[in-house]
Formats: sequence, C-alpha cells, structure tokens
Amino acid sequence: MSSAKQRTGVYPGTFDPPTNGHMDIITRATRVVDHLIVAVAVNAGKEPLFTLDERVAMVEAELASSKLQAGVTVEVRPFDNLLVEFVADVGASVILRGLRAVSDFEYEFQMAGMNSRLSPELETVFLMASDKNQFISSRFVKEIGRLGGDVRHFVSAQVAARLDQRFDDE
Repeated sequence: MSSAKQRTGVYPGTFDPPTNGHMDIITRATRVVDHLIVAVAVNAGKEPLFTLDERVAMVEAELASSKLQAGVTVEVRPFDNLLVEFVADVGASVILRGLRAVSDFEYEFQMAGMNSRLSPELETVFLMASDKNQFISSRFVKEIGRLGGDVRHFVSAQVAARLDQRFDDE
C-alpha cells in the first residue's frame, strides 16, 4: 500500500493448531495491511491442546517458511484481554477475520457488531477462505489426528509432527 500512514491489522485466533487455512488468511491479509499482528488468544474456554507459548511458536515457525507480501511486516503476539483493547494497545485500525462457510458468518457478524459498539473507529474485514481451505478447522484437525488419521493435507509437516507427538504423549 502506498499511503503515508501505515495500516496495522490484527488477525486474532486460538491457532490450536495453526492450519493451512489460517496461513492462507494470513498470506492474503498481507495484501490488505502494511503491518499484520497475528494475535494468539489464550482462550482457556476452548481447552486448547497446545499451550499459549507452543501455539505462538508454531505460528512463528509457519510464518518463517511462508511467502508473504513484500514490504509487509508480520509479528505474532499472545493476548488475554478483550480483543478491542488489544487492538487499541497495538495501534491497529483493522480486525481481519476469515470466513469458511455461512455458519461462520453469523457468529462473525455478531462479533463484528459488538466490537463496533465497543470501539466504533475499528473496521472488521472479512476474508473468504480459498476453496481448498473452506472445510479446514482446527477442531476437525485435532479430532482426525487424535484418532490416528493423516492431517498432512490440512497442516504443514511441522505442525503434523507436533500433533503426532502430542497424541503419542496422551
């Protein structure tokens, strides 16, 4: 982007684990903002398989091996507060969210509305998942992996190895 003011966006999620769908949205989000913060949520309510530090490390490793838009900076940061507060703290003006299906839209639409009421200056930008990633969810990846299925179509080789290791330890 060629604006005088840098546009910072936040892509929040649990990333438990990071999937090819997450990486697709991150890659595409770098076409919309100058600086992207991938915000890894604590989200204890979802009972994550991986710790916060492990999830941050996995996203960082995924970013290190991905091809992102030239000139765009990307960082990974954990957060455990209200999303609009985190976005304000990092000086962002855009929340980026990925949509896979119509069922995602209803929840995301409500969340965007609540965030707008809490912080009217924020914009939420929805990015549709690419056709090959529309059905991927971290929840299904974990279920398939837990039952011994092959998850390499849905996550990188390094994330698949982490999943295998975690399930071997259970």
